[in-house]
Amino acid sequence: MMLKRLTRAKVIQIWVAAVAVAIASGLALGVQVTMSTGVLLAASALVPPAILLVLWRQDPTPTVAELMHSTDRRA
Repeated sequence: MMLKRLTRAKVIQIWVAAVAVAIASGLALGVQVTMSTGVLLAASALVPPAILLVLWRQDPTPTVAELMHSTDRRA
């Protein structure tokens, strides 16, 4: 499936691109950007990728079956 090939970096790139498109479309429609709106947009662009970096593990956690088969049976 296509979702299995998604990496952390690719998800972050997609998120930042989506926020950039939203900002650009808003500016094209004549939306006024105040300081508070700019801070909110910056936070919405940077906070989710930061959470992704912290929570998304590179290696999947081992299953119970993998743990059972990896133990030394001679002990």
